[in-house]
Amino acid sequence: MYKSSFIIVFFIILISCGSKQEFVQPTVEKITETIYASGYVKSKDQYQVFSKANGILVKSWIQKGEQVKKGQVLFTISNEVSKLNTDNAQLAAANADINANMDKLRELSLNIEVSKKKRDNDKLVLERQRKLWADQIGTKFELEQRELAYSSSKAAYESAQLRYNELKKQLNFSSQQAKKSLSVSQSMLSDYTVRSEFNGKVYSILKEQGEMVSPQMPLAIIGDASSYTLILQVDENDIVQVSPGQKIFITMDSYKDQLFEASITKVNPLMNERTRTFEVEANFTKAPDMLYPNLTLEANIVLRTKENALTIPRKYLIDDEFVMISKKVKKKVKIGLKDYQKAEILEGLTKEDKIYIDLK
Repeated sequence: MYKSSFIIVFFIILISCGSKQEFVQPTVEKITETIYASGYVKSKDQYQVFSKANGILVKSWIQKGEQVKKGQVLFTISNEVSKLNTDNAQLAAANADINANMDKLRELSLNIEVSKKKRDNDKLVLERQRKLWADQIGTKFELEQRELAYSSSKAAYESAQLRYNELKKQLNFSSQQAKKSLSVSQSMLSDYTVRSEFNGKVYSILKEQGEMVSPQMPLAIIGDASSYTLILQVDENDIVQVSPGQKIFITMDSYKDQLFEASITKVNPLMNERTRTFEVEANFTKAPDMLYPNLTLEANIVLRTKENALTIPRKYLIDDEFVMISKKVKKKVKIGLKDYQKAEILEGLTKEDKIYIDLK
């Protein structure tokens, strides 16, 4: 009795110490090789609205879900300093306007007329004195005095012309400069009115009235709800295999157990150094009935498909090039297409072969 019990126990221990193995045989079936990518949904022309200036948000003219048009006023921002600067620029422009300085020009114009008359008069007196001197009437001193008076009045006339031209030039420059300053101030003041860049739908308003805003703070998110784009993040190791036109299978948490098709439209060539990924854009072949911006998704980008491929489960592969054809014998195989569950066998196995895997 004791001997029989010992044999049974020993047999159980021997079985439990041995490794268990299961096997499968290759099957002929369709296989599709894909690349995995994660991503999200983005509406057409979706963008964040920013202010061009610092200030306080005094008025929001929109509500969530509202449709807006390009150029429509979205927000009004207050900045008293900018308004005062614009008012000062308007005063400066009005003061520097050439029409406001016509009195100064008219005064110099009158000086030119007086100087011209005196010059002409001194010239006549000089010519008369020269005729008298030719007839030996008068003195040399009187002739020299007439010549000096004419030279002085001529110089005064030319000086009056120069002062007039210089003042006119200066007034024109000041007027143009003041107008430009006013234009800059008015342009800066217009930065405090935020307008929509596109026709679209208001998805989110990120700031409330009374809050401080700056060019670094988004105020709202707007996009075109009539069309959506898929934004995918593809690993740098896979990007060389991705190109426009490739088919994509999409799954979304919002539509469980449903599979959607899409097609790649654009591969952005700049890698994100932080995530080591490339951004790829795609469009639905047939979009779901209802979509919202920023819905998350998972994608499988189709590289190749083969209808009648000899396949085995990937878990039976060892280092992607060996399989176990018995409990102790390894065999090298050549791999073709792979998906996440199975791999195509190009060489090394037939569908009658058995391959094994240890179950620890």
